Parts: sequence; C-alpha cells; structure tokens
Amino acid sequence: MKEQHNLEIHRNREAWQRKPLLRQVYQDFHRLIAAHLIRGSSGLTVELGSGIGSIKQTVPECLTSDLFPNPWLDRQENAYRLSFADGEVTNLILFDVWHHLEHPGTALAECRRVLAPQGRLIVFEPGMGLLGRLVYSLGHPEPVAFHQPVEWFAPPDFNVADPPYFAAQSRAHRLFVRGEQREELAGWRVLKVVPLASLAYFLSGGFSKPQMCPTVLHPCVRLLDSLLARLPSLFAVRLLVVLEKSAD
Repeated sequence: MKEQHNLEIHRNREAWQRKPLLRQVYQDFHRLIAAHLIRGSSGLTVELGSGIGSIKQTVPECLTSDLFPNPWLDRQENAYRLSFADGEVTNLILFDVWHHLEHPGTALAECRRVLAPQGRLIVFEPGMGLLGRLVYSLGHPEPVAFHQPVEWFAPPDFNVADPPYFAAQSRAHRLFVRGEQREELAGWRVLKVVPLASLAYFLSGGFSKPQMCPTVLHPCVRLLDSLLARLPSLFAVRLLVVLEKSAD
C-alpha cells in the first residue's frame, strides 16, 4: 500500500504540471499556512508528507520531506521517528498528513520533541462540513471513518520505523472541531481552528479529475469561497489548525 502511495505522488506531480487552476488553489492554501508561520527565527521550517514538494514555491526556506525519497524533496522523514534534534524546528507543517496517523499521540510526542519552545505545528486537513462529508465520502477512496475508535498511542508492537498505511479523513474534525479527546492535547495550546470552503479545489478537479472551471475565473470562485466559509457547518471542506508547543 505504501508503494502505491508513492506511485500516486508521481501521478500527482504529472497532474500538477498540466493543471494551472490546481496550482493556483494550492498556492492559496500555502499562503494561508505561511501567514501562520513564526518568522525571523534561526530554527527550521519543515513540512512532513510533502508529496510533490510544491510548498517551496510559497515558502522557499521550508525543508520538504516524505516517507519516500524523491529527487525533488530535501529529506526522508517519518512522523513517528523524526531525525531532527530536540528543539531544532520552529515550524512543523502537516499538510494532509494528520488523517494518515493511526496513533496521533505518538506522532505528536515526536513533533513536540523536535519543536522549539512556543514552536508551531500547523495542520491542514479535510474539513467536514456537510459538503465536505458528502464529497469525501462519495468522491474519495480514503474512508471518512467518523465512528472509528482512535487509539491515541501506539501499542508496544507497533512498528514506528515502518508504519502501515492508514487513513481516516475525519480525524482532525473530530479532535479540533467536535472536541473528541481534546484532553489528550496536554503540552499544546490550540491557537486557531479555521474551517475553509474551497469550491475552487473541486472545480480544479484535484489531482485525479478533469478541470471543470477556466483558470481565469479563479478570483471569482475565491470570492465565493470566502462567502461560503461563513457557514462552515454546511460548506467547510478544508480545515486549518495552528498549535503551539506550550511550557512543560
């Protein structure tokens, strides 16, 4: 399954080159993430699960990484066992990674280890407004898994060096919007939870479907998205979460 995921990364890279609207939509996502980064620090800015590494077009200093080595990425990293020293990282970005963490508490402990005091963990995930639930349930192969129990910490026999493929798209919504297991976030301060509408992403066709909107109309769709975002329970399809490492 993990090898299949790497093949998907290569297919996504090909789609990225031929779809201008998709590139503009992701640039909007990356600009939003960049607006919440700590700047002016000597610490590192790191993205886990970078896939095709497109964040560098907006945040050029960001170190890109994934479970798989690819020539366009800076390094190979595993969220359960990071290679960074304690406190070496100022900003840690997880773009569509959280819902692949079967044991988020174990990964969070590792993220907290490498972050400097008051360092930030930025999570960007599927949003579960009514529209998001519909689209992700019917149009995406990964399970939404609203009622699947969450095993916060990995059991002793879990192979952190080579974790199995896992996906549950509702994980961030359940924790940060519904408040499930929020007591497990000891050592973290939740700075911001922002549900986002993104018809623009769906109209771009994503990485696997045809583009359904002329690129020239993107500013109009972006404006519509800003209006729809005022009703997140209906229209949220993306979720931005900003966490800060709090004092021990």
